[in-house]
Amino acid sequence: DVVGLFAGIDYSSKRALVDFRVKKFAFACIQAVHQNRKELKDQLFVTPEESNTPPTLLLEAVVFLIDSRLPWTCKVVSYLLERNVFTLLRELIVTGKESMEIHSSYGRISSLERVLTLIIPHIGQKPCICPNIDPRWSFFSQILTIPFLWHLFPYIKEVFATGRTSQHYIHQMALCVQNHANVLPHEVSMELPGYACLLGNILETAGVALSQPDCSFEMGVDLAAITTFLLKALPPIKSSRESSMVSDDDMTAGDEVMEPVINRDLEKQITSAIDSRFLLQLTNVLFSGFHLLRGPHDEGPGDKEVAAVGAACAFLHVAFNTLPLECIMTVLAYRTELVQLLWHYMKRCHEIRKWPFLPYLSGDAPGWLLPLAVFCPVYKHMLTIVDNEEFYEQEKPLSLKDIRHLIVILREALWHLLWLNPTSHPNVGKSVSSPPPANKMLPAEAIQHRVSTVASEVLSQLQDWNNRREFVPPSDFHADGVNDFFISQATIDGTRANEILKQAPFLVPFTSRAKIFQSQLASVRQRHGSHGVFTRSRFRIRRDHILEDAYSQMSTMSEEDLRGAIRVTFVNELGVEEAGIDGGGIFKDFMENITRAAFDVQYGLFKETSDHLLYPNPGSGMIHEQHLQFFHFLGILLAK
Repeated sequence: DVVGLFAGIDYSSKRALVDFRVKKFAFACIQAVHQNRKELKDQLFVTPEESNTPPTLLLEAVVFLIDSRLPWTCKVVSYLLERNVFTLLRELIVTGKESMEIHSSYGRISSLERVLTLIIPHIGQKPCICPNIDPRWSFFSQILTIPFLWHLFPYIKEVFATGRTSQHYIHQMALCVQNHANVLPHEVSMELPGYACLLGNILETAGVALSQPDCSFEMGVDLAAITTFLLKALPPIKSSRESSMVSDDDMTAGDEVMEPVINRDLEKQITSAIDSRFLLQLTNVLFSGFHLLRGPHDEGPGDKEVAAVGAACAFLHVAFNTLPLECIMTVLAYRTELVQLLWHYMKRCHEIRKWPFLPYLSGDAPGWLLPLAVFCPVYKHMLTIVDNEEFYEQEKPLSLKDIRHLIVILREALWHLLWLNPTSHPNVGKSVSSPPPANKMLPAEAIQHRVSTVASEVLSQLQDWNNRREFVPPSDFHADGVNDFFISQATIDGTRANEILKQAPFLVPFTSRAKIFQSQLASVRQRHGSHGVFTRSRFRIRRDHILEDAYSQMSTMSEEDLRGAIRVTFVNELGVEEAGIDGGGIFKDFMENITRAAFDVQYGLFKETSDHLLYPNPGSGMIHEQHLQFFHFLGILLAK
């Protein structure tokens, strides 16, 4: 009878005095262990079943005093929280965890874990009356930032992940992110920064928290916001294959700047947690309630759908830049409806010509930027796997009608990014040891660069599909703003128009590209005409080895030399030069003979279809060791 022990027979008449004594006594017990933690470090994780050591007796006393059935529990816990009890407990854990392995007892709970288990559910929700405390001294900043917390306290992991506890603390963290508040304590070590440990511990329990029946939409948005914020500060994590390719020579002591790295086990904790189950559950929580079918009077996405799209896209964009893509891309493509959901959202926004503002980007960033940054990489991944029957007949993953609409959206976005509102490629660096910057916004310039690259790749792939079997007019790929000014700019190296021609040539109609090419040739001739003549090159070619001789002598020529005049002398089978001066006719004869020889199916570089069209021979490497170099050389000859 704990109440009787402190209050005697009549607690109600002595309530204030008894509560005060219990509060002081509970704090004194924790304070005594904390002040002697270095001397007691080997006993801090001992279970009550193992030994009656001083830390065990003192902490078990606290366990009895804050039992939820006692009338003073909330008052005692509030008193402890006001005196930064989580900071004291953090220092106990950090001090004792090195020697914990010696006393590890599976299936048993240490007295320290029992104290934490009883305090963390006091979150101010009925019937609890505990007040909210300063985030700097809270459970999430002081305890959740301890490396591999759940390995130390597996029972607390269960308590935290289930019920309302995790939702409360995740929401508190999300409020700190929104207010740009950095509340994390000092790092345990350079390899184990607090923000990364917090991320690993949150993600490890996120799967259980998201699978709870009472997991709310707001919980999904908050979780996405926090993980986005913390992932953004993390340096890119290499895949296991990339890591194995890094040799000891790459990490020599002679390097002037050794970039600090995240602990490998911590990296593994983070990447293992963002698995197929987590991605599936997060997308389900965020998008469950939104239908792919449209109503008769669809006025575009509502606030809740905009919030879901913003949260999911911000998280996935940062994940694409930080985590190995093979971990997540296939899951998103084939285990979730992400592509269909994002397409449904983008299609409706484009039709009503209104893209809602997403709070994860600065105010002047277009609303389509973030959805495209996520949609394009996943859709591109699907296009590399889908076959002809799925694409054309089954119309998966999108119908051909929707793809025509998608081409318009991508074309307009790409033209906007590359021509109307271009940005230079940003140099974005991350420091491992520093906490996340106090800014939850994603860098718009980095996203614009990303979207311009991946949208170009998707449009290029769709143009390939359209070339195989036309489902849209080729003009659908052409930008509307290609005019005489663009064509004049495209002939000049380093201009925006010239860069567009290299990155996204399909935006420019063929007739315009032909004009640009002719202008470039004319300017080259004019430039060389004012600086003397081109170099003249002379070659001896055996007629019966025309391709091999031409390749061995001409493949090393520079671009400038190739533009100049080429003089050819043929050598007969006896090794004697044929008579005649090459005034152009012999070179023409040479070009006709070499192309006839190279494209002859007997030579082995090409094969022939039933209607006598040529295509590269898949087995050309078995016939010619240098088959790839020959193909490249043929391109040079055709250009000549």
